[in-house]
Amino acid sequence: MTKTLVKAPFKADHVGSFLRTTPLKEARKAYANGTINKADLKFVEDKEIEKLVQKQIEVGLKSITDGEFRRSWWHLDFLSGLEGVEQFETEYISQFKGAKTKNNAIKVVGKVDFNHHYMVEHFTFLKEAVERHGDGSQVAKFSIPSPNMLFTRIQEDTYYNGNRDQFYHDTVAAYQKAIQAFYDSGCRYLQLDDTSWIDFVSEERINAVVEKLGMDVKDIINTRVSCLNDAISKKPEDMLITMHICRGNFRSTYITSGGYDTISDAIFANLHVDGLFLEYDDNRSGDFEPLNSFTGNNQTVVLGLVTSKFPTLEDTEVIKQRIQEASQYVPLANLSLSPQCGFASTEEGNVLTEEEQWSKISHIIKIAQDVWGTD
Repeated sequence: MTKTLVKAPFKADHVGSFLRTTPLKEARKAYANGTINKADLKFVEDKEIEKLVQKQIEVGLKSITDGEFRRSWWHLDFLSGLEGVEQFETEYISQFKGAKTKNNAIKVVGKVDFNHHYMVEHFTFLKEAVERHGDGSQVAKFSIPSPNMLFTRIQEDTYYNGNRDQFYHDTVAAYQKAIQAFYDSGCRYLQLDDTSWIDFVSEERINAVVEKLGMDVKDIINTRVSCLNDAISKKPEDMLITMHICRGNFRSTYITSGGYDTISDAIFANLHVDGLFLEYDDNRSGDFEPLNSFTGNNQTVVLGLVTSKFPTLEDTEVIKQRIQEASQYVPLANLSLSPQCGFASTEEGNVLTEEEQWSKISHIIKIAQDVWGTD
């Protein structure tokens, strides 16, 4: 039997997270206060995700997510669900410009492994909701943090004691199991979110990571490429895996600025992902020249030209012009359009309204239709 490959990323796509709705916020607050139980919270989550799925289909999206409605953090919730990883409260560590996050982090307390992660059930619910409300042209898309987010960003390690090779091996093996588990549950479009690449967008950050790890910058980059490639090396042939590179997204703020120049060969020529979601919503992300390293005829570069941080709609003609500029380096057929990031990488969300959020999505869909036609 021939396996059918999902046609994604779509010409109008998105990173995944959406602003939490009022009923969801109220239910999460009530659960935290102990006035409702976990079953009550799940009932509200299920209901709000059903509504979100319907809304995405209504506005015309083809990739449908659960908005990360069950999560507090885009990454910590998944990572702490792995064997050997725990979430804990730490000293204030926020790196965002002018915003304070909650004081949560992760630590490794045992052998990293994957064993029936609860988010597989989250995907199953999403897939069934898409099948209930869609017409067959939509795809359930799920996002999890890249393995680099575990391997490179651990705050405290009480198990491996500096044995980087074993830590790497166990992280890769856990992700191989995770990818297979999502596939077995019906996932054909998986996105890996990764902020570790911002270590290479400025000289200041490069110097800091080199000093911290005691490695040459090229070796650090190669290790991160290998970690991701090894993690996805056993993915089934009819499963698409993309990667989203982010510079931070919390309450409409960011962590750092800089272009893709230092990592262009690594991400465009050496990564084995099917698509790359890139931030290009303002001059903090640099110009399109690093796209010149693009070599993958079967790979899609998703241009995040529309910001999820602010409500003002970008000028349509400016966005179209920027797409044409990018097509000097990457064939137009290999380009797509999306917001630069999600609308709520954490449950707090960015500073805009739900109505403004959906206006952004509709804006992207209309521009994509003008540039490429329909998917």
